[in-house]
Amino acid sequence: MVTTLPNLLTLSRILVIPVIVALFYVDGSGARWVACALFVAAAITDWFDGYVARSRNQVSAFGRFLDPIADKLLVVSVLFLLVAFHRVDDLSILSGLVIVLREIMVSGLREFLAEVRVGLPVSRLAKWKTGIQMVAIPVLLVGDALPVLPTQAIGEIGLSVAAVLTLVTGWDYLQSGLRHLAGDRP
Repeated sequence: MVTTLPNLLTLSRILVIPVIVALFYVDGSGARWVACALFVAAAITDWFDGYVARSRNQVSAFGRFLDPIADKLLVVSVLFLLVAFHRVDDLSILSGLVIVLREIMVSGLREFLAEVRVGLPVSRLAKWKTGIQMVAIPVLLVGDALPVLPTQAIGEIGLSVAAVLTLVTGWDYLQSGLRHLAGDRP
């Protein structure tokens, strides 16, 4: 099952991370554009792997396990590097921190709820959060390498919007999880 197209697409998101990391160490706008393109391609595989898995009936336990991990590894590694290379402002650092902390919390909730055989489905608002985040991050990867637009500001605003949605969806997930901790069913 590991060699199905959906699982290979998921694995590709993990395999592209070291390349994006290496591009942070290359000077010039070309490296920023390549990192942006690789991130966008990886983000597209996130949608595409799920679509292919469902349409070809290739949903697997391995894919369900690895898909959210691949997403988090990609996003967290790039956010970390944007901060480490001083390519975002202080508000964006806080936005990135909110996003990372929420991902850890939701992962913990999902792990707990799985033990009690309760699923935590992704909400529509969480999908919007992910979409905005997956646009803001590549814009920040390009940064000021695109001088005709205020790309840095656009990316930082997008990341702030994603952080606000992260707080809202994180709170929703936490409330749902706490109901199960208390023994109540929603």
